[in-house]
Amino acid sequence: MGFFQGQETLTTIEWILRAIVAFFFLVIVAKVLGQRAISQLRILDFVIALVIGNIIAHPLSDENLGIKGSVVTSTALVILYLGGVFMTLKWSWFRRLITPPPITIVQDGDIIYEGLKKARITIDVLLEELREKKVEDVKKVALAVWEADGQISVFLDPAYEPITPAACRMQTEPFDMPKIVIKDGKMNVKLLEQIPKSEDWVVSNLERLYQTDIKNVLLATLDNKDNLKVFLYK
Repeated sequence: MGFFQGQETLTTIEWILRAIVAFFFLVIVAKVLGQRAISQLRILDFVIALVIGNIIAHPLSDENLGIKGSVVTSTALVILYLGGVFMTLKWSWFRRLITPPPITIVQDGDIIYEGLKKARITIDVLLEELREKKVEDVKKVALAVWEADGQISVFLDPAYEPITPAACRMQTEPFDMPKIVIKDGKMNVKLLEQIPKSEDWVVSNLERLYQTDIKNVLLATLDNKDNLKVFLYK
């Protein structure tokens, strides 16, 4: 068990053993901390990002440390990470161990206190998350679930859902993503060829609608109805 102690040199096997111990130790620490502490990162992602960053940083900042240990340890950790991802996809029991199931914290307008305790969040955190989703009243919430990535999914009661064209059975036009024809004062010639539109067409519309030229345009977009929208440098 010499790999636990500080030594002048370590063998490759000892470096790998150190990596394995550190990996599983951090997995346990992450589980104890809870998802809120590591925000939107999954446990395996959190562990690999934290450890590899520190491993690589040490030999780069200390001239007395060789790179061998960092390379071997990082390689071992990457293999462990990929193995963990594979096991998560392959076996449900391991997936449940690493990725906790969703926790119901609000149901039919009632706050589930046991759910808050299980998710390790306070009522203030719940209200903050609801405010961020433009929900001012808990009674409007049909279901709120604490997800494995530390976020809260909120589903409003149908009575408080915004009215949509589908609810009113209204006809709508297909979605159209405006195309960027000018950016940072430069014309997107390849896009104009695909539309197709000419550079002269863009220049003439700039002069007619905005009394400006291309070099003054920060961004210009064009939709499928040939509406040119221009944002000038200000």
